[in-house]
Amino acid sequence: MNFLMALIINGPIKSFCYRRLQYLSSKFQMHVLLNEMKELAAQKKVPHRDFYNIRKVDTHIHASSCMNQKHLLRFIKRAMKKHLDEIVHVEKGKEQTLKEVFETMNLTAYDLSVDTLDVHADRNTFHRFDKFNAKYNPIGESILREIFIKTDNRVSGKYFAHIIKEVMSDLEESKYQNAELRLSIYGRSRDEWDKLARWAVNHRVHSNNVRWLVQVPRLFDVYRTKKQLANFQEMLENIFLPLYEATIHPAQHPELHLFLEHVDGFDSVDDESKPEHHIFNLDSPLPGNWVEEDNPPYSYYLYYMYANMTVLNHLRRKRGFHTFVLRPHCGEAGPIHHLVSGFMVSENISHGLLLRKVSKDGGACGGWESWLGNRPPPHPILGTPILCWGVATWVGAEAVCDPPQEPLMEEYSIATQVWKLSSCDMCELARNSVLMSGFS
Repeated sequence: MNFLMALIINGPIKSFCYRRLQYLSSKFQMHVLLNEMKELAAQKKVPHRDFYNIRKVDTHIHASSCMNQKHLLRFIKRAMKKHLDEIVHVEKGKEQTLKEVFETMNLTAYDLSVDTLDVHADRNTFHRFDKFNAKYNPIGESILREIFIKTDNRVSGKYFAHIIKEVMSDLEESKYQNAELRLSIYGRSRDEWDKLARWAVNHRVHSNNVRWLVQVPRLFDVYRTKKQLANFQEMLENIFLPLYEATIHPAQHPELHLFLEHVDGFDSVDDESKPEHHIFNLDSPLPGNWVEEDNPPYSYYLYYMYANMTVLNHLRRKRGFHTFVLRPHCGEAGPIHHLVSGFMVSENISHGLLLRKVSKDGGACGGWESWLGNRPPPHPILGTPILCWGVATWVGAEAVCDPPQEPLMEEYSIATQVWKLSSCDMCELARNSVLMSGFS
């Protein structure tokens, strides 16, 4: 890692890489000038296929924001009509029905609108992780988030399962759109995996158009402060031991074994711009000795996830089960060494916005999304040139509860307009999204 960091600031290497990237861009422009019409003609000759009916995968979408805000609004109104007297929440030991929850907020189904729901990531969320996270709370109330978009609650995640199944049926109807939805495992307790698997299996949350990625929020400092964890080792054990057990004794964990068949890999999520008080190096304490309340640095999280996944994958391969990949949020904000860590240990990354600050040779591959609800200004490294250099790039729709009916198609159309992409470029982006996903 130190070696790569030294390369990034090396003058001659900077010049060499800059010239090489310019050379690759020029070569690509020459190819376009010579072959664009031939490519277009070749595309037209392919029967039945066009951009709209080739398969695309949205590799970066959080399950709790996979529906658009209109869909969520309709769903909540429907629940208020049908399940008013269902007990959905426990407040200070007292059970509350859905009707009572809304009465405490002085709201009726008639009052609800897209504006009062306020879950759409707008311009105020750009580079504001705190505001972005707050948008996951319908009407700004965490209680509604718990009732409607959580898997572990008083109604056993019933509402969340229903709304995801509706999203799945939309994907199945569109036929050519697929998604990898992210569910969270926090590492606070050993039974999180079993609860999540039970939710998925009992509610039959399954579709051929959907695979799962498991995101692990980097929140050790929060759990440590609340005395929920004694050290970082405990968090790692809560995340990985159930997976080893389900791999060695699948019959003892039938639901988890079944659920893992549809999990592609892991993601590491949180605000990358938080200050890091520690540099990960040889002197860093081992996880069992990490007892302080400071959060371990990004590289520390990534390394220990990678190390555990590598051993787990060897075990799963030996047993004839499919393996997992590490696909973290990386280079979204914060220091450059996050990108170096991602480059060293992950299969591919999400975002990579910071690549523009270190235009070294391509090698990292990442998705372009509406980052924190607002598109970044078109920058050459995130635009067409990154395709010219041969770096695998694709498009995703991360934005929370975006208004359009088909957010992924909207992202493709915006990318086309902003970067003047040809239909061949569009198809290449879609192809990359399939190759970089966990779909076959």
